[in-house]
Amino acid sequence: MKLWSDSFKDGGAIPGEFAFAVKDPATHVRLSSNRNPHLAWDDVPPGTESLVLLVIDGDVPSVGTDVNQEGKTVPASLPRVDFFHWSLIDIPLSRSSIAAGEFSSAVTPRGKPAQLPAPLRQGVNDYTGWFAGDKDMSGDYYGFDGPCPPWNDELVHHYFFRIYALDVPRLELKGRFTGQDVIEAIHGHILDEAQFIGTYTLR
Repeated sequence: MKLWSDSFKDGGAIPGEFAFAVKDPATHVRLSSNRNPHLAWDDVPPGTESLVLLVIDGDVPSVGTDVNQEGKTVPASLPRVDFFHWSLIDIPLSRSSIAAGEFSSAVTPRGKPAQLPAPLRQGVNDYTGWFAGDKDMSGDYYGFDGPCPPWNDELVHHYFFRIYALDVPRLELKGRFTGQDVIEAIHGHILDEAQFIGTYTLR
């Protein structure tokens, strides 16, 4: 399989319009356009019955004590964990691309709704947990929400865009689900996969 984007090059920096936040000299960061990037795929293997798309930041600090704290930095040596930015499942074979901004445009406080045209389904991303204690932003963040790494992180974050060809037409997931739920559900059903990587920093 092949996966690519016209929005940025594999291994290159993700433009700010596809991020949750961009740099701001006065306040460190400000909210951005939060558009999903263009994505396209090809060479789907025979026997494929549906596709799954995941977007994962693999460089999120495992400890948040110093995140976005004045006078402190998040050291590059700190162990990192995954943060799911998007899980889109049950993608039909009739679809071979996603247009820029098709599924997300602007930050939606308390999160975007879950519903998509059938058969597409999307899970909650990890902003759901990040904003859980924020009275103005808390909610279920379905679908895509873009990069917003700590503005004081020494490490440039890497975002993995992955598409999976599956041997089932529909994943056995019901109701509200997470990216980790998708990882578990696709186990044993993957015929092929492809990925490309984008980078982003607010330093």
